[in-house]
This record gives sequence, structure tokens and C-alpha cells, in this order.
Amino acid sequence: MSHPVEACPALVLNADYRPLSYFPLSLWSWQDTIKAVFLGRVNILSEYDRMVRSPSFEIRLPSVVSLKTYVQPARHPAFTRFNVFLRDRFACQYCGDGDDLTFDHVVPRSRGGRTTWDNIITACSPCNLRKGGRLLKESGLHLRSHPFVPTVGQLQENGRSFPPNYLHESWNDFLYWDAELEA
Repeated sequence: MSHPVEACPALVLNADYRPLSYFPLSLWSWQDTIKAVFLGRVNILSEYDRMVRSPSFEIRLPSVVSLKTYVQPARHPAFTRFNVFLRDRFACQYCGDGDDLTFDHVVPRSRGGRTTWDNIITACSPCNLRKGGRLLKESGLHLRSHPFVPTVGQLQENGRSFPPNYLHESWNDFLYWDAELEA
């Protein structure tokens, strides 16, 4: 049984055959992928069994494409809520829980704390409420790991621990290829 075209995203690899990003995984819709093929911006590395047709052509939907031109990865990750969660592996840095996550200022803003990589951590709502506007030593809470400015590589490595909900079998040869092999 063939997938509907909406369920046929393409894995997008850089010109060095590494995913542009691991988390979120670099995926394009089938429409964007076909457009890139016709504009000559990508090489098709693998295809779905699904065809799309127009009056003048037909093409199998690409499942893996690589860019023809190398895109330099960002040197420094953006300071975003998502990237803080990713750095902290989607776990409260006080209790380890992964539900009802928010972020917390280790040194509260009311005490001069800033909204920066080295003062923001992932926290579950109950721990965040428990800490309130107090310093760690006043709250009785302890950090599982201290906040830090992550590298792009560290975020990508963490992202590999959280595979997306959908992985097509044709992507397996292109994902995690630089991971260590088991003996």
C-alpha cells in the first residue's frame, strides 16, 4: 500500500551527506523537494515507491536528497526555549521529570539573574513553583547539572537521543552514520 503524498517527506542532507539538523530532523515536504529537484539544487539519493504525475511528467517522490551546495552549519546555537530543553535532554534539572516542562532562572530575575544560557535551566512546573523567586540554597533544591552554553555538536548529539516520530527505512543509511559501531 502506498503512502499518501503528505506522508512522504524527504530527508535533507548537506552536501557532505550529513543531515542539516538532527533535532528537529531536516525534512522537506514533497512539494518543496520536487521544487528543489526541478531547480537543480539537490541530488536524489533514494525514492519512495510513490509517483506523482502531471500532464507532462511523472516522478517518484524522493525520500532522501542531498544539497548540491554545502551549507555551513551555525557555529553557535540560537538561545531558544527549545534548545534549552534539548541541552537539558527534556528533563527537569531539579528532579529529572520530563512532564509539564518550563524553564527557570537559577538566579531569579528579581535577584539580578539574567535570561542567558548560563542562568536558564529546564524545570518541571512543580519544581519551578517550589523554587519560586528564591536562590537554590534557600529553596532546598539541587541542580542535576549546571547550565552552560552548548555547542551545536552537543545539541545535535542530544537530539540523536530523541528520534522523530516518523523514520522511513530509506533514511537509515544516512542517519547516525558517524555514531560508533558496536563490537
